[in-house]
Amino acid sequence: MNYLPANLKKYRIQKDLTQEDVAEFLGITAQSVSKWERGESYPDITLLPALANIFETSVDLLLGMDTIRAEQTRLDIHKKAISFQRSGNYDMAEKTYREALLIYPNKPGMILGLASTLALKGETEEAIELMERGLPISINEKQKATMRATLCFLYLKSGREDKANKLASQLPHMRESREVIQPLIQQGLRNSEIDENIKNIVLGDGEGIW
Repeated sequence: MNYLPANLKKYRIQKDLTQEDVAEFLGITAQSVSKWERGESYPDITLLPALANIFETSVDLLLGMDTIRAEQTRLDIHKKAISFQRSGNYDMAEKTYREALLIYPNKPGMILGLASTLALKGETEEAIELMERGLPISINEKQKATMRATLCFLYLKSGREDKANKLASQLPHMRESREVIQPLIQQGLRNSEIDENIKNIVLGDGEGIW
């Protein structure tokens, strides 16, 4: 993702400067600055140090490297936790996510990652609580579909068949679809069968949902 246009506008506003002010400092037109902020064109690389100087920041921050590094860090956390999940070391996967949540307490991926690990461990109630907390703030549709499908089985396992059926009826036409899951819920599965379905859903797509 290109963070430069948004950052140029953000830092300009923070310094209480107009596009005309920035243009005057650089000896260019205000229209050029406007196009940069809209992402229609980009400043010459040789102008980046001057822009950083105007905004009293760094070239790295202008380019959004802090955000990019943070995203890579979170992706690495998911990869590590998923590796533990796939090897059956759920305790270490849980530890990885709990430590990550101390740093990223409101990131839906971390909340749902811990929830999926607890679901695999059979810690149903906390897994449900975390999924109910993480799903409303997630904007990743694939992630949400996978976690909702998992939540159906968690509801079933906790004796809330009505909630399981209701949620299953709202699932999209995907791999974790209502056509697949709702009939399973209505079969009266044993806990071992529920656990197997949870495992198949959570581990099926791996890091792709994060």
